[in-house]
Amino acid sequence: MDEYTHGKIVNINIQDEVKNSFMDYAMSVIVSRALPDVRDGLKPVHRRILYAMHELGLNPDKPHKKSARLVGEVLGKYHPHGDVAVYEAMVRMAQDFSSRYPLADGHGNFGSVDGDSAAAMRYTEVRMAKIAEQMLIDIDKDTIDYRPNFDDSLEEPVVLPARFPNLLVNGSSGIAVGMATNIPPHNLGEVIDGLISIIDDPDVDGTALSKIIKGPDFPTGGLILGQGGIESAYRTGRGIIKMRAKTTIEPLKGDKTRITVTELPYQVNKARLVETIADLVRTKKIEGITDLGDESDRTGMRVIIDLRKDVIPQVILNKLFKYTQLEQTFGVIMLALVDGQPRVLSLRQVLKEYLKHQKEVVTRRTRFDLRKAEARAHILEGLRIALSNLDAVIKLIRQSKTVDEARKGLISNFKLTEKQAQAILDMRLQKLTGLEREKLEAEYLELIKKIAYLQEVLNNERLIFQIIRTELLEVKKKFSDPRRTKIMPREEELHVEDLIAVEDAVITLTHQGYIKRLPLTTYRSQRRGGRGITGMGTKDDDFVEQIFITSTHHNLLCISNHGKLYRLKVYEIPEAGRQAKGTNMINLLSLDRGEFITTVIPIRKFTKEDFLFFGTKKGYVKKTRLIEYQRARKGGLIALTLESDDELIGARMTDGSREILLATTRGLSIRFQESDVRTMGRAARGVKGITLSPEDLVIGMQVVCPERDILVVSEKGFGKRTAVEEYRLQKRGGKGIYTLKVTPRTGPLVGFRGVQSGDELMLITANGIIIRQQISEISMISRYAQGVTLIKLDTGDRVVSLARVPAKSGGAEMVSPESISPNQRENGV
Repeated sequence: MDEYTHGKIVNINIQDEVKNSFMDYAMSVIVSRALPDVRDGLKPVHRRILYAMHELGLNPDKPHKKSARLVGEVLGKYHPHGDVAVYEAMVRMAQDFSSRYPLADGHGNFGSVDGDSAAAMRYTEVRMAKIAEQMLIDIDKDTIDYRPNFDDSLEEPVVLPARFPNLLVNGSSGIAVGMATNIPPHNLGEVIDGLISIIDDPDVDGTALSKIIKGPDFPTGGLILGQGGIESAYRTGRGIIKMRAKTTIEPLKGDKTRITVTELPYQVNKARLVETIADLVRTKKIEGITDLGDESDRTGMRVIIDLRKDVIPQVILNKLFKYTQLEQTFGVIMLALVDGQPRVLSLRQVLKEYLKHQKEVVTRRTRFDLRKAEARAHILEGLRIALSNLDAVIKLIRQSKTVDEARKGLISNFKLTEKQAQAILDMRLQKLTGLEREKLEAEYLELIKKIAYLQEVLNNERLIFQIIRTELLEVKKKFSDPRRTKIMPREEELHVEDLIAVEDAVITLTHQGYIKRLPLTTYRSQRRGGRGITGMGTKDDDFVEQIFITSTHHNLLCISNHGKLYRLKVYEIPEAGRQAKGTNMINLLSLDRGEFITTVIPIRKFTKEDFLFFGTKKGYVKKTRLIEYQRARKGGLIALTLESDDELIGARMTDGSREILLATTRGLSIRFQESDVRTMGRAARGVKGITLSPEDLVIGMQVVCPERDILVVSEKGFGKRTAVEEYRLQKRGGKGIYTLKVTPRTGPLVGFRGVQSGDELMLITANGIIIRQQISEISMISRYAQGVTLIKLDTGDRVVSLARVPAKSGGAEMVSPESISPNQRENGV
């Protein structure tokens, strides 16, 4: 034991030892490896690479040298870590897609935006970039401090002079122990303008600075969405910036379109992005993409995404933003070392710390130049004395036996210093010519002026900052370039609706509560009396009750037989095939036992001016403001109170001043003013709209429009059109008048609509047969007539529902157009 401990054993608590050792390790990583210095914006490895270039003479005007030569220099002298770490750091300094202003000029394969790694260091060559000279300028003028290297055999710079604020210009990222930094790159010209604004007005605040330094400027360009993240990062040092690729939508032949990507968010791997898009297409998470290619070359980036002609390009693009790295976030953490301590800094603090560093650099450089000028002036003063006493000086030198004797003679006879005497002895004879003597005198006078100026600079802080200002403007003039990243004034929130195409869709609902969505183009128009096509496959004991056409972005107000109102988005209804039965409403809404949806109303938004008008099979009606149902969700909301043997048969959206038309299974109808029904609360039962006979029930409700005819359809497929003028206005609560002569041949009335020429009619049967035909082909007949055959029914089949397809829009609707006020048209119904 003694041979290892030299007879000394130290008892140490294991917890204290682990704690102290970990803290030493943590601080070593924080200070000596992972975090940049706020003054030059460099981590130790980058600083050592640049200094090694300087020592090797790898200036921009010199030939490139092998990267392995530089890596070996850095490893052997300053950075005792892995050669891979040094080479990778050097590679990033040379990549124009990683650094906004690359500090290394690489020759050979230094990787690509596709994620390709650089060639081995033995193949590539490197030298200093032109702008990197500004990081090292005046380093030999005692502008910075040095410290011993890892083995105390050499000295390395603690920080570089850094003529421009590299921390902001090129940014930095690193993960230390318990902390991390992630600073985005910025535009050199904007950052220098920000520094100059602080020099001109030291009290300038962060808000004014953010107007000058607009935001990060990434080397890959792209877009920044919104100012919120930028403002937070500049004010507090932390913020989240949303980046987006630069894309364009181009038309192609055959009504097709193409999405072209020309710029990517910072640090996005292009090859991996293309693979991600291909996977999304393969798994059908994004449909409508027919071709995907990368046409990037030396002239620039170009990724093409060809689309089918039947898709909406913006919807596909929104999906790509959501599911791929075409949209990314950059989490800003402006953490840097200040006086050796890690601190999160605001934009203004970063700029102030840099100016503080530059003040010290200029001050130390001025002192260095002053010392040098004073030393030279001191020599020139001695030479002036010698030239003024030239004959005596020459005689003294000729009579002296040794140089030492001559030096001492000059010092004693002419009151010179030893340095001055030695300079006289070293002076060449050509300096004795008249021209050289004039030059010496001019040099001395120039030095006197320079010394006075340098002393004034040291005594005047304002002059120091004017020098900094001038030098910054020189750097800006030489290296500044236009901004690459465009900043959008507002952040574009990507909602779910942005991922859904706006298109007309047919919604069908069965008696047992199965609902589905199909594109309107599924159904073709046929002539009156045709056989139709199968629009929905149903079970033997089920049949289709409702059909209407709306937009995928509309809301669906689903009103149940229990008088509850539920809210759905149309796109939330699964799209299914033409013969599929669809999805049960139980899977979409929180329905109670025995509850099912009887009425669905498409609506875009809720307004205070509009009303929902309800009608029940027992003849009750109710009017309530639409805004009262705004809070309805999938969980449901009470729409009206029903008696135990009553249920809802219809609901319409109105403006409160229309006329209402009710019809019954026995062919009776009543027309009355909506104003006869007062506005009620959500939970009210309502008032009597029509007085029914014991076996009669209300089968439909419409809002009257003078320009519309009334179309009625019976269970056996008979139908007719009647002028609305034949339905006289009555008071609410009466027994009504005939609208169709009901006989065993016609069967009971099943529905009616307000229509006009040019519209189309959709009929649906209990067996799921759907027919679409022109309204103009249906005869105009009086109220008492039975009508004409609209559809030929199979044995046992019957008509259960109908819908109107408007002439102009090509889309059908549950809410008939006569019920739509100008305000409701703005609502999108």
